[in-house]
Amino acid sequence: MRELTVGRLRARLDREELLRVRRGVYADQPCGDDDELHALMLRLPDGAMLARQSAARRYGFGVLREDLVHIQLPATVPKPRLPGLVVHRTVLPVRPVLVRGLPCVPAAHCAVDLARAVRRIDALPVLDAALRSGVVSQDDLLGEVSAHAALRGVRQARSLISIADGRAECRQESQLRLILIDGGLPPPEPQLWVTDRCGVRLYRLDLGYRERQVGIEYDGLSHLDRDRLRYDRERVNWLDAAGWRMRYFTDRDLYRRPHHITATIRAALTQPTP
Repeated sequence: MRELTVGRLRARLDREELLRVRRGVYADQPCGDDDELHALMLRLPDGAMLARQSAARRYGFGVLREDLVHIQLPATVPKPRLPGLVVHRTVLPVRPVLVRGLPCVPAAHCAVDLARAVRRIDALPVLDAALRSGVVSQDDLLGEVSAHAALRGVRQARSLISIADGRAECRQESQLRLILIDGGLPPPEPQLWVTDRCGVRLYRLDLGYRERQVGIEYDGLSHLDRDRLRYDRERVNWLDAAGWRMRYFTDRDLYRRPHHITATIRAALTQPTP
C-alpha cells in the first residue's frame, strides 16, 4: 500500500485498478480479513493493538462472536471514531505481540481480559480454548490474572482459571462442564476415553465420571448426519452393554434449562453402579 495524488487515485479507481479497503486506504487486489485489519491499523494512532475477540481469533482461541473489531489503546490516546470499531482502554503496561503481522495484546492478557468481561458461561470456553490452542499455560493465566487484581471482573476470571481445562473441544462442552460444577457436582473429566477389556481405546465421551460409569454428551447439528447417527447408535449400544449410563443434552438444555442438566446427572451419579 502506498500514497497517490488525488488525481491518480481517482483515475485508478475509475479503471478498477484499485479497491477501497477503508477510507484513505486502497489495495490493488481483493483483501482478506487480515488485509483489512492491516488497512485499519494504518488509520489508528500509535499504540493501538488488537484485543479481546479480535486478538483471540488471531491466537487460535476465538470461540466468541467477532462482529466488530476490538482494539486496545492507552488511556491517554484520543479515541478514534471509525465505524465497526470497539475501543478498550488499559491502565496496565502492555507490550504488543505481532501475530501474522498484526499487533495484538499478549495471549494471556487477551484471555484474562475476556474472562473478566464476558458472562461466566462464555468465559470458561475462552480459557479452555486458550489452553487448548497451546499459546498459553495455566501458569501464564495465573500470572496474568494477578496483574489484573484491582480490575473489574478479576474474581470471576481467577475462579474460572482454576477449573479451566484444555481438553475441552468446543464451547458447548466447556459450558456443560461449568453448569455441572456450578450445580455442586464434581468436575467431570473432559474427553474421557472408554476402553475394552484389553485396554484398547474404543470410544471418547465429551464428559464423564469414570468411576461411576456415567457419560455425558452434547448433541449438536453434526449428530443429525445419517452416517453419524448410525455410528452413535452403535456406540450407545456398546456403552450400555458395558455398564455405562449415558446422558445426552442439546442447546435447549444448555441455554434454557441448566437445572435439568444438573438434576439429571446428580440422579445418574447416585444410582448403583451396574
